[in-house]
Amino acid sequence: MKAIAITRAAKDGSNIDALQDITLPKPVAQGHDILVAVNAISVNPVDTKVRSGFSSDTPRVLGWDAVGTVVETGEAVTLFKPGDAVWYAGSLTRPGSNSEYQLVDERIAALKPQSVENAAAAALPLTAITAWEMLFDRLGIQENGSEGEVLLIVGAAGGVGSILTQLARRLTKVTVIGTASRPESQKWVTELGAHHVIDHSKPLTEELQRIGVKHVTHVASLTNTEEHYAQLIEALIPQGKFALIDDPVALDVRALKAKSISLHWEFMFTRSMFVTSDIIEQHNLLTRVAKLIDQGVLRTTLGEHYGTINADNLRRAHALLETGRAVGKIVLEGF
Repeated sequence: MKAIAITRAAKDGSNIDALQDITLPKPVAQGHDILVAVNAISVNPVDTKVRSGFSSDTPRVLGWDAVGTVVETGEAVTLFKPGDAVWYAGSLTRPGSNSEYQLVDERIAALKPQSVENAAAAALPLTAITAWEMLFDRLGIQENGSEGEVLLIVGAAGGVGSILTQLARRLTKVTVIGTASRPESQKWVTELGAHHVIDHSKPLTEELQRIGVKHVTHVASLTNTEEHYAQLIEALIPQGKFALIDDPVALDVRALKAKSISLHWEFMFTRSMFVTSDIIEQHNLLTRVAKLIDQGVLRTTLGEHYGTINADNLRRAHALLETGRAVGKIVLEGF
């Protein structure tokens, strides 16, 4: 089967050119695995992080977002049958979606939304899981509730921020404040439903004062947490909640003590990496999100379509992501 793999460790901080077209054996489904013929994928920051940290001599297939068709099922599979159109984010510990065929555990996949094309659907699984778990499981915001509470989303124009903004606005009563620094990204966040948009290239406390907000109850920090950390603590009310997904080198958690602020990490691969007892919740979550898309409650976060799935186009996608200027998700489709 065709695949695109990272084939060489990073030198001088980059190895984008080490993304190469290769040929691999077609895998076989066993146990809870379904074998999926991949139709469309999207590219996420995790792809660039794994690529730039690659140190093995064995090529690795990246990619953690896909839409495809089930072609084979393992003996323990009960949720799907051949011919089903599915979507999923996969597992960080297994070969990714940048290949013609991929094995994925049925318990972290779901039937794709029926109302959108493959490319539009492929933009969503990883970010939808991340956003849902952060909003409801980590921050504890209540679906159909949390009236009077204020959520600040740092980096609201990116992939996770784009779906988190929608989930918070459409499914809760929380006031949503998104940050974005450029006119086009600010426009995007407004269109996704944020009540307010502020500029994270300026002091956040001053930007909050500009819109008449003294304190927030919840923070979802999706990027540059270290840069904004002190101001976010200042903006949070006593006993507020602080969640993050990026990888700060160091955070002084003692700074949270005076206000009794709770710190929450969100890592959507936890359930698949450790095969947790509630791993099926990602199937349930993606099933729910698919219905919300089909009902018109949520919209795709597709930003740019980069053409067919090949090494050249994946290199372009990685390069754009590393600029930090992507709006929405980058999608590729077909081999």
